Amino acid sequence: MSLLDTLSSVLLVHAHPDDETITTGALAAELVARGIRVYLLTATRGERGEVVAGPLFALAGTDALSLERERELDRAASALGLTERFWLGEAPARAAGRTPRHYGDSGMTWIRPGLAGPALDVDAAALVRAPHAEVAADVTALLSHLTPSLVISYDNGGGYGHPDHVRVHEITLAATRRTGTPFAEIVSDPGAADEWFTLDRHLGTVTAALRCHASQLTVQGAHIVHSGGQREEITASVGLRTP
Repeated sequence: MSLLDTLSSVLLVHAHPDDETITTGALAAELVARGIRVYLLTATRGERGEVVAGPLFALAGTDALSLERERELDRAASALGLTERFWLGEAPARAAGRTPRHYGDSGMTWIRPGLAGPALDVDAAALVRAPHAEVAADVTALLSHLTPSLVISYDNGGGYGHPDHVRVHEITLAATRRTGTPFAEIVSDPGAADEWFTLDRHLGTVTAALRCHASQLTVQGAHIVHSGGQREEITASVGLRTP
């Protein structure tokens, strides 16, 4: 029996626009194909990300980049068939009685290939600077609103160490424990997964959604090229593990 067999709704929790497609695009498409409602919560606009060379490059470091990444996320969510998406800090993903808040991208530095660490300069509005209890309460508010069958987000290393990914894991785990909502971590190693999914039938959908994130990556055949030049194969395989 698959973990997916008894689900009616799933909430994906990600740190930045494009994470939902790169990491869980094929899984989201599979859930949608099974008739499961799929919701997306995104923590930041990813405004500190580098911009791909080309017509959007002038947006780098400007407020306009946040708006573009919002539009890109809207298009990608539509391509994946997601039911609805939300921003962390905005109702209903905001604790009752608190004014709306925009959580900023915390930035990162590369420690070595494949492993990220904290940025040297972290803005006061960054997600990692926000009080843990406040941010976890925002996730809790959305869980209480949606009551999903399962929440899916990163493992405790954030996949590759990005500080925002790690923080999203921490706050999501806290919120699911508070509400008693089942939680599953995304893993990239089949040997570490409780269940491994090979979903090549959804590669076309994933590729179409990836093309929506044109400020951050370029699709070249079966690969994506990130704004920093890193080349990565488009994958339709992902694992889930219950922590």
